[in-house]
Amino acid sequence: MGSIDTPSAENGSTATLGGAGDGHLLPASDSAGYAPENDVGRKRKASVLPLEVGTRVMCRWRDGKFHPVKVIERRKMHGTGPNEYEYEYYVHYTEFNRRLDEWVKLEQLDLDSVETVVDEKVEDKATSLKMTRHQKRKIDETHVEGHEELDAASLREHEEFTKVKNIATIELGRYEIETWYFSPFPPEYNDCLKLYFCEFCLTFMKRKEQLQRHMRKCDLKHPPGDEIYRSGTLSMFEIDGKKNKVYGQNLCYLAKLFLDHKTLYYDVDLFLFYVLCECDDRGCHMVGYFSKEKHSEESYNLACILTLPPYQRKGYGKFLIAFSYELSKKESKVGTPERPLSDLGLVSYRGYWTRVLLDILKKHKGNISIKELSDMTAIKAEDILTTLQGLELIQYRKGQHVICADPKVLDRHLKAAGRGGLEVDVSKLIWTPYKEQS
Repeated sequence: MGSIDTPSAENGSTATLGGAGDGHLLPASDSAGYAPENDVGRKRKASVLPLEVGTRVMCRWRDGKFHPVKVIERRKMHGTGPNEYEYEYYVHYTEFNRRLDEWVKLEQLDLDSVETVVDEKVEDKATSLKMTRHQKRKIDETHVEGHEELDAASLREHEEFTKVKNIATIELGRYEIETWYFSPFPPEYNDCLKLYFCEFCLTFMKRKEQLQRHMRKCDLKHPPGDEIYRSGTLSMFEIDGKKNKVYGQNLCYLAKLFLDHKTLYYDVDLFLFYVLCECDDRGCHMVGYFSKEKHSEESYNLACILTLPPYQRKGYGKFLIAFSYELSKKESKVGTPERPLSDLGLVSYRGYWTRVLLDILKKHKGNISIKELSDMTAIKAEDILTTLQGLELIQYRKGQHVICADPKVLDRHLKAAGRGGLEVDVSKLIWTPYKEQS
Protein backbone atom coordinates (compact mmCIF):
# COMPACT_ATOMS: atom_id res chain seq x y z
CA MET A 1 0.00 0.00 0.00
CA GLY A 2 1.01 3.60 -0.33
CA SER A 3 2.72 5.37 2.52
CA ILE A 4 3.23 8.86 3.81
CA ASP A 5 6.80 10.04 3.41
CA THR A 6 8.87 9.47 6.52
CA PRO A 7 12.63 9.12 6.94
CA SER A 8 13.95 5.96 5.33
CA ALA A 9 14.85 4.39 8.64
CA GLU A 10 11.17 3.53 9.10
CA ASN A 11 11.54 0.94 6.39
CA GLY A 12 13.90 -0.98 8.64
CA SER A 13 11.05 -2.05 10.90
CA THR A 14 10.94 -5.59 9.54
CA ALA A 15 13.73 -8.14 9.72
CA THR A 16 13.95 -11.54 8.12
CA LEU A 17 14.79 -13.97 10.91
CA GLY A 18 18.41 -14.93 10.74
CA GLY A 19 19.26 -11.82 8.68
CA ALA A 20 21.27 -8.77 9.55
CA GLY A 21 18.24 -6.85 10.82
CA ASP A 22 20.27 -3.84 11.91
CA GLY A 23 17.60 -1.36 10.79
CA HIS A 24 16.32 -1.22 14.36
CA LEU A 25 19.57 -0.17 16.01
CA LEU A 26 19.93 3.33 17.34
CA PRO A 27 23.24 5.10 16.69
CA ALA A 28 25.86 4.26 19.29
CA SER A 29 25.67 6.56 22.27
CA ASP A 30 28.42 9.10 22.56
CA SER A 31 28.29 8.72 26.33
CA ALA A 32 31.47 6.63 26.35
CA GLY A 33 34.25 8.90 27.43
CA TYR A 34 31.96 11.50 29.00
CA ALA A 35 33.90 14.17 30.81
CA PRO A 36 32.96 14.38 34.48
CA GLU A 37 29.86 16.51 34.93
CA ASN A 38 30.54 19.99 36.26
CA ASP A 39 28.37 21.65 38.88
CA VAL A 40 26.32 23.50 36.24
CA GLY A 41 25.55 20.25 34.44
CA ARG A 42 24.53 18.50 37.64
CA LYS A 43 22.30 21.38 38.68
CA ARG A 44 20.70 21.43 35.23
CA LYS A 45 19.96 17.71 35.48
CA ALA A 46 18.57 18.03 38.98
CA SER A 47 16.25 20.82 37.88
CA VAL A 48 14.60 18.90 35.02
CA LEU A 49 14.85 15.22 36.00
CA PRO A 50 12.96 13.05 36.07
CA LEU A 51 11.13 14.44 33.05
CA GLU A 52 7.40 14.90 33.54
CA VAL A 53 4.82 13.38 31.20
CA GLY A 54 4.02 16.06 28.61
CA THR A 55 7.56 17.46 28.50
CA ARG A 56 8.88 18.40 25.06
CA VAL A 57 12.53 17.76 24.30
CA MET A 58 14.85 16.85 21.41
CA CYS A 59 15.61 13.14 21.01
CA ARG A 60 18.19 11.33 18.90
CA TRP A 61 16.36 8.98 16.52
CA ARG A 62 17.61 5.96 14.60
CA ASP A 63 18.81 8.22 11.75
CA GLY A 64 21.36 9.74 14.15
CA LYS A 65 19.64 13.15 14.10
CA PHE A 66 17.74 14.95 16.84
CA HIS A 67 13.97 15.35 16.42
CA PRO A 68 11.35 17.02 18.65
CA VAL A 69 9.42 14.62 20.88
CA LYS A 70 6.76 14.72 23.56
CA VAL A 71 7.06 12.47 26.62
CA ILE A 72 3.98 10.23 26.73
CA GLU A 73 4.92 7.96 29.65
CA ARG A 74 7.87 7.09 31.87
CA ARG A 75 8.95 4.09 33.93
CA LYS A 76 11.73 3.10 36.29
CA MET A 77 14.39 1.02 34.59
CA HIS A 78 14.66 -2.55 35.85
CA GLY A 79 17.48 -3.24 38.28
CA THR A 80 18.27 0.39 39.05
CA GLY A 81 18.84 1.79 42.48
CA PRO A 82 17.26 4.80 44.12
CA ASN A 83 18.79 7.19 41.55
CA GLU A 84 15.89 9.36 40.41
CA TYR A 85 17.46 9.84 36.99
CA GLU A 86 17.15 6.15 36.09
CA TYR A 87 13.98 6.35 34.04
CA GLU A 88 13.27 5.50 30.47
CA TYR A 89 10.71 7.50 28.54
CA TYR A 90 8.03 6.61 26.00
CA VAL A 91 8.08 9.41 23.43
CA HIS A 92 6.05 10.57 20.45
CA TYR A 93 8.04 12.10 17.57
CA THR A 94 5.87 15.12 16.82
CA GLU A 95 6.95 15.23 13.16
CA PHE A 96 5.98 11.62 12.53
CA ASN A 97 3.02 9.25 12.82
CA ARG A 98 2.27 7.53 16.15
CA ARG A 99 3.53 4.25 14.71
CA LEU A 100 7.09 5.44 15.45
CA ASP A 101 6.49 6.08 19.18
CA GLU A 102 9.04 4.19 21.30
CA TRP A 103 10.85 3.81 24.63
CA VAL A 104 14.14 5.72 24.79
CA LYS A 105 16.89 6.04 27.37
CA LEU A 106 18.02 9.25 29.00
CA GLU A 107 21.25 9.49 26.98
CA GLN A 108 19.21 9.84 23.77
CA LEU A 109 17.62 13.07 25.05
CA ASP A 110 19.11 16.55 24.80
CA LEU A 111 18.28 17.99 28.22
CA ASP A 112 19.35 21.49 27.15
CA SER A 113 16.30 21.52 24.85
CA VAL A 114 13.72 20.70 27.53
CA GLU A 115 10.59 22.86 27.25
CA THR A 116 8.06 23.61 29.95
CA VAL A 117 4.99 21.36 29.94
CA VAL A 118 2.37 23.03 27.71
CA ASP A 119 -1.21 23.30 28.89
CA GLU A 120 -3.05 20.66 26.86
CA LYS A 121 -6.22 22.73 26.30
CA VAL A 122 -4.26 25.70 24.93
CA GLU A 123 -2.20 23.34 22.76
CA ASP A 124 -5.29 21.58 21.39
CA LYS A 125 -6.89 24.92 20.49
CA ALA A 126 -3.76 26.07 18.66
CA THR A 127 -3.47 22.75 16.84
CA SER A 128 -7.10 22.83 15.70
CA LEU A 129 -6.67 26.35 14.30
CA LYS A 130 -3.52 25.32 12.49
CA MET A 131 -5.24 22.28 10.99
CA THR A 132 -8.14 24.45 9.78
CA ARG A 133 -5.79 26.74 7.90
CA HIS A 134 -3.66 24.01 6.37
CA GLN A 135 -6.07 21.07 6.16
CA LYS A 136 -5.99 20.68 2.38
CA ARG A 137 -2.20 20.58 2.22
CA LYS A 138 -1.63 18.50 5.33
CA ILE A 139 -4.19 15.75 4.77
CA ASP A 140 -1.99 13.93 2.24
CA GLU A 141 1.19 14.42 4.25
CA THR A 142 0.46 13.63 7.87
CA HIS A 143 -3.19 12.60 8.04
CA VAL A 144 -3.69 10.65 11.24
CA GLU A 145 -6.06 7.72 11.13
CA GLY A 146 -9.70 8.34 11.87
CA HIS A 147 -9.47 11.82 13.36
CA GLU A 148 -12.14 13.24 11.09
CA GLU A 149 -14.89 11.16 12.70
CA LEU A 150 -13.76 11.34 16.33
CA ASP A 151 -14.73 14.31 18.47
CA ALA A 152 -12.07 15.79 20.73
CA ALA A 153 -13.20 13.90 23.82
CA SER A 154 -13.32 10.54 22.05
CA LEU A 155 -9.94 11.12 20.46
CA ARG A 156 -8.36 12.03 23.79
CA GLU A 157 -9.89 8.96 25.44
CA HIS A 158 -8.66 6.72 22.63
CA GLU A 159 -5.13 8.10 22.70
CA GLU A 160 -4.94 7.90 26.50
CA PHE A 161 -5.99 4.24 26.49
CA THR A 162 -3.70 3.25 23.61
CA LYS A 163 -0.82 5.68 24.15
CA VAL A 164 1.85 3.06 24.88
CA LYS A 165 2.49 0.07 22.62
CA ASN A 166 2.10 -3.07 24.69
CA ILE A 167 3.71 -5.48 22.20
CA ALA A 168 6.99 -4.31 20.65
CA THR A 169 7.56 -7.07 18.07
CA ILE A 170 5.90 -10.17 16.68
CA GLU A 171 7.23 -13.21 14.88
CA LEU A 172 5.05 -14.32 11.98
CA GLY A 173 6.41 -16.99 9.66
CA ARG A 174 9.95 -16.07 8.63
CA TYR A 175 9.58 -12.43 9.65
CA GLU A 176 10.15 -10.55 12.86
CA ILE A 177 8.07 -7.37 12.64
CA GLU A 178 8.13 -4.22 14.74
CA THR A 179 4.60 -3.26 15.73
CA TRP A 180 3.10 0.20 15.23
CA TYR A 181 0.26 0.55 17.73
CA PHE A 182 -1.39 -0.76 20.89
CA SER A 183 -3.61 -3.86 20.60
CA PRO A 184 -5.88 -5.03 23.46
CA PHE A 185 -4.58 -8.56 23.92
CA PRO A 186 -5.95 -10.52 26.92
CA PRO A 187 -4.50 -9.51 30.33
CA GLU A 188 -2.25 -12.57 30.59
CA TYR A 189 -0.14 -11.10 27.75
CA ASN A 190 0.43 -7.75 29.49
CA ASP A 191 4.02 -8.66 30.42
CA CYS A 192 5.02 -9.71 26.87
CA LEU A 193 7.11 -7.49 24.65
CA LYS A 194 7.15 -10.08 21.87
CA LEU A 195 4.50 -12.52 20.65
CA TYR A 196 4.88 -15.55 18.39
CA PHE A 197 2.11 -16.21 15.86
CA CYS A 198 1.35 -19.38 13.95
CA GLU A 199 1.19 -17.96 10.44
CA PHE A 200 -1.58 -20.40 9.42
CA CYS A 201 -4.11 -20.46 12.29
CA LEU A 202 -2.90 -17.18 13.93
CA THR A 203 -2.71 -18.67 17.42
CA PHE A 204 -0.32 -16.47 19.43
CA MET A 205 2.09 -17.51 22.16
CA LYS A 206 4.54 -15.97 24.62
CA ARG A 207 7.59 -18.12 23.89
CA LYS A 208 9.41 -19.49 20.87
CA GLU A 209 9.36 -23.02 22.31
CA GLN A 210 5.56 -22.88 22.53
CA LEU A 211 5.37 -21.90 18.87
CA GLN A 212 7.69 -24.72 17.87
CA ARG A 213 5.57 -27.27 19.74
CA HIS A 214 2.42 -25.81 18.21
CA MET A 215 3.82 -25.98 14.65
CA ARG A 216 4.53 -29.69 15.07
CA LYS A 217 0.84 -30.26 15.84
CA CYS A 218 -0.93 -27.65 13.67
CA ASP A 219 -2.28 -29.34 10.56
CA LEU A 220 -3.15 -26.12 8.70
CA LYS A 221 -0.97 -24.93 5.81
CA HIS A 222 -3.32 -22.12 4.76
CA PRO A 223 -6.03 -19.97 6.38
CA PRO A 224 -9.25 -21.81 7.25
CA GLY A 225 -12.19 -21.24 4.92
CA ASP A 226 -12.67 -21.44 1.17
CA GLU A 227 -10.06 -20.64 -1.46
CA ILE A 228 -11.94 -18.40 -3.89
CA TYR A 229 -9.07 -17.18 -6.07
CA ARG A 230 -5.76 -18.55 -7.30
CA SER A 231 -3.55 -17.00 -9.94
CA GLY A 232 0.06 -18.09 -10.07
CA THR A 233 1.41 -17.99 -6.53
CA LEU A 234 -1.38 -15.74 -5.20
CA SER A 235 -4.41 -17.15 -3.39
CA MET A 236 -7.37 -15.52 -1.67
CA PHE A 237 -9.30 -17.26 1.10
CA GLU A 238 -12.76 -16.29 2.36
CA ILE A 239 -13.21 -16.91 6.08
CA ASP A 240 -16.63 -16.70 7.72
CA GLY A 241 -16.26 -15.11 11.15
CA LYS A 242 -19.13 -17.19 12.47
CA LYS A 243 -17.60 -20.49 11.36
CA ASN A 244 -14.03 -19.57 12.32
CA LYS A 245 -14.52 -17.28 15.32
CA VAL A 246 -11.12 -17.77 17.00
CA TYR A 247 -9.25 -17.18 13.75
CA GLY A 248 -11.27 -14.02 13.11
CA GLN A 249 -10.59 -12.67 16.61
CA ASN A 250 -6.87 -13.46 16.37
CA LEU A 251 -6.72 -11.73 12.98
CA CYS A 252 -8.27 -8.62 14.58
CA TYR A 253 -5.71 -8.67 17.42
CA LEU A 254 -2.92 -8.94 14.84
CA ALA A 255 -4.33 -6.21 12.61
CA LYS A 256 -4.79 -3.78 15.50
CA LEU A 257 -0.99 -3.77 15.99
CA PHE A 258 -0.73 -1.95 12.63
CA LEU A 259 -3.99 0.05 12.51
CA ASP A 260 -4.43 2.98 14.88
CA HIS A 261 -8.14 3.75 15.07
CA LYS A 262 -9.47 0.37 14.06
CA THR A 263 -12.42 -0.72 16.21
CA LEU A 264 -11.75 -4.20 17.53
CA TYR A 265 -14.85 -6.32 17.11
CA TYR A 266 -14.95 -9.31 19.42
CA ASP A 267 -18.19 -10.39 17.74
CA VAL A 268 -16.73 -11.43 14.40
CA ASP A 269 -19.84 -13.41 13.42
CA LEU A 270 -21.09 -10.51 11.30
CA PHE A 271 -17.97 -10.31 9.14
CA LEU A 272 -16.30 -12.08 6.25
CA PHE A 273 -12.51 -11.97 6.06
CA TYR A 274 -10.60 -12.15 2.79
CA VAL A 275 -7.00 -13.20 3.40
CA LEU A 276 -4.46 -12.84 0.58
CA CYS A 277 -1.56 -15.30 0.57
CA GLU A 278 1.66 -16.01 -1.26
CA CYS A 279 1.86 -19.75 -1.82
CA ASP A 280 4.90 -22.02 -2.04
CA ASP A 281 5.74 -25.63 -1.18
CA ARG A 282 5.61 -24.81 2.57
CA GLY A 283 2.06 -23.47 2.46
CA CYS A 284 0.09 -20.25 1.93
CA HIS A 285 1.59 -17.29 3.79
CA MET A 286 -0.61 -14.32 4.67
CA VAL A 287 0.46 -10.99 3.16
CA GLY A 288 -2.67 -8.98 4.00
CA TYR A 289 -6.43 -9.04 4.28
CA PHE A 290 -9.62 -7.06 4.14
CA SER A 291 -12.90 -7.63 5.94
CA LYS A 292 -16.47 -6.72 5.09
CA GLU A 293 -19.82 -6.93 6.81
CA LYS A 294 -22.09 -9.70 5.59
CA HIS A 295 -24.93 -7.21 5.35
CA SER A 296 -24.18 -3.48 5.19
CA GLU A 297 -26.97 -0.91 5.06
CA GLU A 298 -24.45 1.80 4.06
CA SER A 299 -23.16 -0.10 0.98
CA TYR A 300 -19.77 -0.71 2.58
CA ASN A 301 -17.79 -3.29 0.63
CA LEU A 302 -14.79 -3.14 2.97
CA ALA A 303 -14.48 -2.63 6.72
CA CYS A 304 -10.74 -2.97 7.41
CA ILE A 305 -7.75 -3.41 5.12
CA LEU A 306 -4.14 -4.20 5.97
CA THR A 307 -1.01 -5.21 4.13
CA LEU A 308 1.54 -6.56 6.62
CA PRO A 309 4.73 -4.44 6.76
CA PRO A 310 7.07 -7.00 5.10
CA TYR A 311 4.81 -7.02 2.03
CA GLN A 312 4.08 -3.31 1.66
CA ARG A 313 5.08 -1.33 -1.44
CA LYS A 314 4.57 -4.40 -3.62
CA GLY A 315 1.10 -3.60 -4.94
CA TYR A 316 -0.83 -5.86 -2.57
CA GLY A 317 -2.88 -3.05 -1.02
CA LYS A 318 -4.08 -1.98 -4.46
CA PHE A 319 -4.85 -5.60 -5.27
CA LEU A 320 -6.99 -5.95 -2.13
CA ILE A 321 -8.95 -2.81 -2.99
CA ALA A 322 -9.49 -3.95 -6.57
CA PHE A 323 -10.59 -7.37 -5.30
CA SER A 324 -13.23 -5.80 -3.02
CA TYR A 325 -14.73 -4.01 -6.02
CA GLU A 326 -14.72 -7.18 -8.12
CA LEU A 327 -16.82 -8.80 -5.38
CA SER A 328 -19.20 -5.82 -5.52
CA LYS A 329 -19.55 -6.28 -9.27
CA LYS A 330 -20.40 -9.94 -8.71
CA GLU A 331 -23.08 -8.79 -6.26
CA SER A 332 -24.36 -6.20 -8.79
CA LYS A 333 -23.87 -3.47 -6.17
CA VAL A 334 -21.88 -0.29 -5.83
CA GLY A 335 -19.53 -0.18 -2.86
CA THR A 336 -17.43 2.12 -0.73
CA PRO A 337 -14.97 1.54 2.11
CA GLU A 338 -16.11 2.04 5.70
CA ARG A 339 -14.98 5.31 7.23
CA PRO A 340 -12.71 6.44 8.74
CA LEU A 341 -9.89 5.26 6.48
CA SER A 342 -6.36 4.86 7.81
CA ASP A 343 -3.73 7.20 6.39
CA LEU A 344 -2.27 4.44 4.23
CA GLY A 345 -5.74 3.30 3.21
CA LEU A 346 -6.73 6.82 2.16
CA VAL A 347 -3.68 7.15 -0.10
CA SER A 348 -4.31 3.74 -1.67
CA TYR A 349 -8.01 4.38 -2.32
CA ARG A 350 -7.38 7.76 -3.88
CA GLY A 351 -4.82 6.17 -6.17
CA TYR A 352 -7.15 3.30 -7.10
CA TRP A 353 -10.14 5.54 -7.85
CA THR A 354 -7.95 7.89 -9.90
CA ARG A 355 -6.44 5.14 -12.07
CA VAL A 356 -9.72 3.29 -12.69
CA LEU A 357 -11.71 6.41 -13.59
CA LEU A 358 -9.03 8.02 -15.76
CA ASP A 359 -8.46 4.78 -17.67
CA ILE A 360 -12.16 4.74 -18.61
CA LEU A 361 -12.29 8.46 -19.46
CA LYS A 362 -9.23 8.14 -21.65
CA LYS A 363 -10.72 5.28 -23.69
CA HIS A 364 -14.33 6.47 -23.76
CA LYS A 365 -15.64 8.39 -26.75
CA GLY A 366 -18.45 10.87 -26.21
CA ASN A 367 -20.22 11.96 -23.04
CA ILE A 368 -20.38 9.82 -19.93
CA SER A 369 -22.20 10.45 -16.66
CA ILE A 370 -21.14 9.80 -13.08
CA LYS A 371 -23.96 7.26 -12.83
CA GLU A 372 -22.58 5.38 -15.85
CA LEU A 373 -19.08 5.43 -14.34
CA SER A 374 -20.50 4.04 -11.10
CA ASP A 375 -22.32 1.23 -12.93
CA MET A 376 -19.14 0.30 -14.81
CA THR A 377 -16.77 0.33 -11.83
CA ALA A 378 -18.99 -0.42 -8.78
CA ILE A 379 -17.48 2.73 -7.21
CA LYS A 380 -20.02 4.80 -5.28
CA ALA A 381 -21.07 8.01 -7.06
CA GLU A 382 -19.94 10.19 -4.14
CA ASP A 383 -16.41 8.73 -4.33
CA ILE A 384 -16.30 9.33 -8.08
CA LEU A 385 -17.43 12.92 -7.63
CA THR A 386 -14.88 13.76 -4.90
CA THR A 387 -12.07 12.07 -6.86
CA LEU A 388 -12.80 13.97 -10.09
CA GLN A 389 -13.27 17.23 -8.17
CA GLY A 390 -9.89 16.70 -6.51
CA LEU A 391 -8.38 16.32 -10.00
CA GLU A 392 -10.27 19.43 -11.17
CA LEU A 393 -12.03 17.42 -13.89
CA ILE A 394 -15.55 18.45 -12.82
CA GLN A 395 -17.34 21.66 -13.68
CA TYR A 396 -20.79 22.75 -12.54
CA ARG A 397 -22.87 23.98 -15.49
CA LYS A 398 -26.58 24.73 -15.68
CA GLY A 399 -27.37 22.92 -12.45
CA GLN A 400 -25.42 19.75 -13.12
CA HIS A 401 -21.89 18.36 -12.85
CA VAL A 402 -20.05 18.03 -16.17
CA ILE A 403 -16.87 15.95 -16.65
CA CYS A 404 -14.16 17.83 -18.58
CA ALA A 405 -11.65 15.25 -19.80
CA ASP A 406 -8.87 16.83 -21.81
CA PRO A 407 -6.56 13.99 -23.03
CA LYS A 408 -3.36 15.79 -22.02
CA VAL A 409 -4.70 16.49 -18.54
CA LEU A 410 -5.76 12.84 -18.16
CA ASP A 411 -2.27 11.64 -19.17
CA ARG A 412 -0.67 13.98 -16.62
CA HIS A 413 -2.93 12.75 -13.80
CA LEU A 414 -2.40 9.09 -14.77
CA LYS A 415 1.34 9.55 -14.67
CA ALA A 416 1.10 11.19 -11.25
CA ALA A 417 -1.11 8.35 -9.95
CA GLY A 418 1.66 5.79 -10.54
CA ARG A 419 1.42 2.12 -11.32
CA GLY A 420 -1.80 0.23 -10.76
CA GLY A 421 -0.27 -2.69 -8.89
CA LEU A 422 -1.19 -6.32 -9.37
CA GLU A 423 -4.15 -7.07 -11.64
CA VAL A 424 -7.09 -9.17 -10.47
CA ASP A 425 -7.71 -11.92 -13.06
CA VAL A 426 -11.49 -12.10 -12.81
CA SER A 427 -11.52 -15.42 -14.68
CA LYS A 428 -9.76 -17.01 -11.68
CA LEU A 429 -12.36 -15.76 -9.17
CA ILE A 430 -14.79 -18.51 -8.15
CA TRP A 431 -17.20 -17.01 -5.64
CA THR A 432 -20.85 -16.92 -4.65
CA PRO A 433 -22.18 -13.85 -2.81
CA TYR A 434 -22.93 -14.58 0.83
CA LYS A 435 -26.68 -13.92 0.55
CA GLU A 436 -27.01 -16.76 -1.96
CA GLN A 437 -25.30 -19.31 0.24
CA SER A 438 -27.45 -21.79 2.10
